[in-house]
Parts: sequence; C-alpha cells; structure tokens
Amino acid sequence: MNARIRFAVAVVVLGLLMTGPFLLTAVVLFADANEAERAGLMELIAPRLPLGGLITTIGFILGVAVLRNLFRQYVQGLLSMAENLRLMLGANRQFRVEYGGPSEVQAVARAANDLAQQRDDLLTDVEAQIAAAKASVEEEKNRLAALMSELAQGVVVCNLDGRILLYNNRARLQFKALAQGPTSASGGALIGLGRSIFSILERGQITHALENIQQRLRKGSSEPVANFITSTRAGQLLRAQMAPVIAASADPADGEGAEAPAGHGQDHGHGIVEPKVTGYVLTIENITRSFERESQRDQAIHTLTDGSRPALANLRAAVEMLKDDPDMDPETRLRFVGVIEEEAARMSERLDRTMNEFADSLKTRWPLEDVLGMDLVAAACRRLEARLSIATRTEDLDPDLWIRADSFSLLQALTFLASRLQDHYDIRELRFRLSAEGRMAFVDLIWAGVPVSSETLLTWELEPMSVGAEVTPLTLRDVLERHGGEIWYQREKAVHRAYFRLVLPVAATPEADPQALAAYQQASRGDSRPEYYDFNLFGFQDTGIDLDRRLADLAFTVFDTETTGLQPSQGDEIIQIGAVRIVNGRLLRQEIFDQILDPRIPLRPEGIPIHGITEDMVRGQPTIDVVLPAFHEFCADTVLVAHNAAFDMRFLQLKEESTGVRFQQPVLDTLLLSAVIHPNQESHKLEAIAERFGINVIGRHTALGDSFVTGEVFLKMTALLQEMGITTLRQALEAAEKTYFARVKY
Repeated sequence: MNARIRFAVAVVVLGLLMTGPFLLTAVVLFADANEAERAGLMELIAPRLPLGGLITTIGFILGVAVLRNLFRQYVQGLLSMAENLRLMLGANRQFRVEYGGPSEVQAVARAANDLAQQRDDLLTDVEAQIAAAKASVEEEKNRLAALMSELAQGVVVCNLDGRILLYNNRARLQFKALAQGPTSASGGALIGLGRSIFSILERGQITHALENIQQRLRKGSSEPVANFITSTRAGQLLRAQMAPVIAASADPADGEGAEAPAGHGQDHGHGIVEPKVTGYVLTIENITRSFERESQRDQAIHTLTDGSRPALANLRAAVEMLKDDPDMDPETRLRFVGVIEEEAARMSERLDRTMNEFADSLKTRWPLEDVLGMDLVAAACRRLEARLSIATRTEDLDPDLWIRADSFSLLQALTFLASRLQDHYDIRELRFRLSAEGRMAFVDLIWAGVPVSSETLLTWELEPMSVGAEVTPLTLRDVLERHGGEIWYQREKAVHRAYFRLVLPVAATPEADPQALAAYQQASRGDSRPEYYDFNLFGFQDTGIDLDRRLADLAFTVFDTETTGLQPSQGDEIIQIGAVRIVNGRLLRQEIFDQILDPRIPLRPEGIPIHGITEDMVRGQPTIDVVLPAFHEFCADTVLVAHNAAFDMRFLQLKEESTGVRFQQPVLDTLLLSAVIHPNQESHKLEAIAERFGINVIGRHTALGDSFVTGEVFLKMTALLQEMGITTLRQALEAAEKTYFARVKY
C-alpha cells in the first residue's frame, strides 16, 4: 500500500471516529424508545443539530488538516529522505540530507548524515588502499594505451566475436578517411569500442585468416600470423596483418561443464592442449595510394616504351638513310636531319612531360618522408660549417616547399659535393637556393669562381660518398636514383657563378580535413588521453539487443536534438543531432556524433538565444536525408537513451518515410526513469536530476552537451535501478511505461 492510499484510509478512519459515536448513540436511543419518546428526542435534538453538525464538520476539517500536516512532515518527509539516502549510498556520495520538518525527522537526518560521513571516511581509506594496490597495474595499462595511441600504424584489437576492444588514433583517422557523408569525430559508425569489425572488413576474410592462424598454432608455428588484402565499402584497398591474442594460461577446469569452440584450447587426444585464442590483433594499412602509384608507374613505363617506338623507328630510318647514301643531295639530307631533330624534340618533350606528371611515381621504393625544404637547407648549412668549416649563406628560399626525401642521404650527398669543391677548387663559401616547378623541387648548391667540367661531375657521381672518417658505399647517383631525381650542372656567366641543382620530388600536400582537425584539437584540449581501449570486452558475447539482457551488458547511444521549435507535427525541423556512446558502463567521450543540419526553413528568432545556432551556421550544412542515415549507422546495435525521448523520437519518426530510415531499437528515457527512481521529488528536469546526482552541467542546450549530461545521469541511474531490482532492459522499459510522464504525446 503506497503513501497516498494510506492517507485516504486515515481520512476515512478520522471521519468515522468523529461521527461514529453520535450515530451510534442516536441508533441506540431511537431503537429503545417509543413513538412519544422519539418525538420528544427529535424536538430536543432538532434545534441543536445544525450547531452540532457545524462543530463536527469543523472538527473533521481541522483533523484532516492536522493529519495531512503530520502525513507530509513524517510520511512524505521520511519517504523523500529515503530517496536521498539512496543517493548518498551510491549515486552521489557528497549529497547530504537537509534538516527539515519536525525535530524527530531532523534527528533522523542528522544521524543519517553522521553515518554517511563515517561511511565516506571508511570508503576513502579503503579506496586509497585499493588505489595503491592497483597503481602498478594501472601504470602498465596506461603505458600500453599510450604506446598504442601513438603508433604510426593503424592497430585494432578484437575479441572472437569481432567486437573492437582497442584501437589507436592512427586507425581512427584511417577509417574516418574511408567514411562517406557526415561522421563523428571518431569516424562515424566505422570504428568504436564494442562495434563490430565486420562493418568495415569482410567477415569471410577475417574468419579465413583466423582459421589459418589456428591451423598454424596446431602445427606449433612460432609466428602464427596471417596477411590479406581487402577492400572497404568505399572502394579503398587495405592491407591487414592478423596476429592472435592467446590466453596467458589455460585453466584445466575450462573444459569441464562447457563445450569449448572448435580450435580453442582443446585437447586433441595427443596430450597437447592447443593454445586458447581469445581474440586477434589487426595491423591495418591503407594501400590505395600505393596501388595508384603502381598504376601510375606502369602508365609511365607504357608511355615511355610504346610512345617512343614510332619516334625511334623514324630516327633509325633517317639515320640509316643518311649512312646508306653519303652522296645524298643537300636538300634531301636537310630534310632527314629535320626529321631527326623533330623526333628528338618529341622524345625530349615526352620525357619532360612524363617527368613532371609521374615524378612522384617514378621514385624507387626506398622509404621517403616529407621534409620542409627550409629545414633541409638549415641542416645542410650546419653540417657543412661543422664538418668542413665552409661558410654558408642562403638566398631565394621557398618557405612553403615540402620535399619527399631521405634527409640523411641527401645531407651526405650535399656534404660530399661541398668537400669535393673544397678539396679540388678551394671553394670557401657556398650558397643554397630553394625553388620548385610543377612536381619537381630544386635544391641549388652555388659557388663563385672556377667552373666544374661535366666529366668531373660524372666522376663524382660514380664514386663512394666518403668524407673524412665518414665512409659509405653509396654513390651520388645511388642517392639520386633513390629519390627518382637528377643532378644538373649549370653556370651563371653574368655573375661568374656556377651551381649544382638537385632535382627532387615535391611532397604531396593533401588538403586538411576540417572535421579531423577539429576533432584532434578537441582531443588535445582534453584533460586526459582519449579512451580508445577497454580490455574487459574480451569476454563480451554479442547476442543482439535482447530485452532480457542486463543493462550492464548492453551498449547505449545517448542522443539529443536541437530543433527549430517544439511542434514536430506542425513543420518544425531538426537543426542539430548530438550523440555519445556508452559501452561496458563507460561514457566514451571520444566516440561522438555531432552534426548541424540545414532545415531548409527559417529559424525561429526566439530559439536562437537558447541553442545558439544561427542562420549562417546551418547554411550549406547537410540536410536530414543525408545526416539521418549516418546517425542511424552510428547507433546501430545499441539501445537509444534520451531525456524526454518522446520529443526527439517524434522528430525522427516523422522522417522515416522521406529518408527510408527506421529506428526500431528500444528507447530508454531518463525523464521516466527519474520518476521511477525518485517518485517523491518535485522536479524531473535534466538540470534538477544532474544536481541531485552531483553532475556538473556543461554545454547545456547544445545537442552534444546535453547528450554528455544525459549519459552521466543514465550511468548513475543504472546503479539505483539495480538496487530496486530493475536489472534488465525489459524491466526498465516496463517500469518507465507505468509512470505518469509516459502518457505525454507529441
């Protein structure tokens, strides 16, 4: 029996107590009296009946008021105190019960606060001891996470169900580049903790590679890895290497009472237990650009071979005619010489065009890196002054020129040339110049004085680049071929100068991705390293969204929308969608969806100060038919969570027909869950709930900011729901449906 029913019963009992004696007396008197006595009694009672009824009524009203006051102060006060005590027990340890109501209730509140303080002191001591015991483990864990986060290669770790339990920043950026349409800072629906790798890579290839690894493990291979090349849905080529994650030790009891999957820790009857594979590590590299370079290289070779055959044939024919007929008349000879000149010019033009178009593809496969030209020149100046004591200067340096180069071998080459100029021509000062033309970069080494002959330069190209005690088998030509470059010797006769020009490939400078840059800057401003790992997911079993699964075992997408108004059925539109994921009881602040939309209708002026989104901000943004499919993919296989979810879901439902996207997963509403947990609280607004839980509200009335707050509130609620015996998704949905707020429609 709840408090309201008990109050109603108390009022009825009070009424009976006040009117019962009079009614009983009247019944007794009238039952034993005759007609004359009854008439006399009526004459006696009738004049006093109105006054007695008034007194009784006033007494009843005063009794109800006193009873109501006592009920509010004691019953409701104690019920509210009980809810607050639950907050102190788990959701908000800093919360304390206020000293209100009668002195007896205040005494209980003081005692509760004293007990809470003692409990906090004990918990603080216990937590300090636990933290000290876990310090070394956490240090190793964080060291591994930091290492994985900074690796230059994309790394993804999955459990046997293909659920991602670790990925590094390189993998996040790689998969973000593969995404199409609006995505989150973490790459949209492509990658995220708890997501399936099969949304990116083919399941069949992963399974086949895993089977190959298990077969190698059975044969005792020391390097059980598998390599394969696959393509994404966007047509990108990926090279992947798979290595198994093997359990450190096998528990003999694992095989008892449970059926082990084939190939996982089984004894095949030979006394040898096969290593138990618990997951796998994927090292992923996007080779699309390399493949395109190979194609360009093939095209360049085809251009230089098949394209040169006609010209060579004409040259050969003209030369043979001149050789066979030495007495050819001058006019005919001149015509054949013209053919030779014309074909030679065509071949030279074709070679120059191929050099410009395919300079980046004609490089050898030696690993080259992008280096700023000015940095290379500065390093060369320091090296020459330190090693050779030669004065150096610079002129006409292009400050924005990036070169694709092996910096160390180039510095060796420049040092070698400078030493030869110093030893053979007594050059005491060198100048550097930096410029570019098309896809070629020019590094000029300039000196004044004696010129160098072409034969001398050819000799220097072929000898090992040894300078003093530094000996290397590499030649200048080796270095140039490594870069797919050349060295030219030219003179500036007017100023009596000469220079060697190193022709090198220009580094590719793709345009920066504004979203990726913004996400990187946001992550850099954070107080902690992005949470890209969760090793507890090794034991995660994917069984879909089962209503009878525990809330702790589910993944959630907490979302919010900003809209042009509050009437979705009357034409208001979504202007922003923000969302964040919860996996394994953790709010993943780096795996977000945040997108402003163009509603194609004017914004309401009164709404702009609330959400802060202006007409300029929505102009040119994607529309709902582009954003909603991307958001649908982001929250796939998760339970939706929102505050006042009926409002947001109505906007999404009205777009189902136009976008072809249906959100059919279960939806939990923190507004309804608050009414389940705290039925005696006056307010269930998001700010009030956050204040009760001790959550700081930051970024309110932005879709992403509200999603963060709602996510933190929901995590606090799950603990309180569990204390109430509500542990499964079905139980949470059924409890929410029974609240008064579940009747609100939009």
